[in-house]
Amino acid sequence: MTGGCLALVVGPSGAGKDTLLRHARAALGDDARYCFPRRFITRPAGDPHEEHIALTEVEFRTRERAGAFGLVWRAHGLSYALPATLPALVAEGRIVVANVSRTVVAEARSRFSRVSVVQVTAGRETLALRLGARGRESPQDRAGRLVRQSPAVEGRDVRTLVNDGPLEPAVEAFVEMLRSLAG
Repeated sequence: MTGGCLALVVGPSGAGKDTLLRHARAALGDDARYCFPRRFITRPAGDPHEEHIALTEVEFRTRERAGAFGLVWRAHGLSYALPATLPALVAEGRIVVANVSRTVVAEARSRFSRVSVVQVTAGRETLALRLGARGRESPQDRAGRLVRQSPAVEGRDVRTLVNDGPLEPAVEAFVEMLRSLAG
């Protein structure tokens, strides 16, 4: 295997990150070079848009103190984490692909020798439609998400994918970005 890499997928809610990840996992799932760890989230299980490991806030804090997480962040009133196995997976040459908050990109860059960032974007109207279709939040909360525009991630390791149109071309572009990391 080639050198490992932590491939961070970032972008606003509704940009389609989880959909792209689900399709990439299906396309690359038989390739041992790729790993798509599930996130730990303090959101109840059963969300059809994301398969995650649901924890209560107490369970999350207990596991965090025990060192069970490799990256941790909080956003939108929830706690998120990736498993503590991240460094080992990257060290054994795997390309570890995960949806994370832009707030942990700097930490990941400081802890891992090879990081690649895929910044997924979409227009405001597309984001609004997708957030509404998910039905997770009140109209006021959705409007708040759309108003809060986090700054784009900058750096030589950042690639941008505009996910405003049909799904198939976006999935193909995303999978190709991930394949290019394998060398």
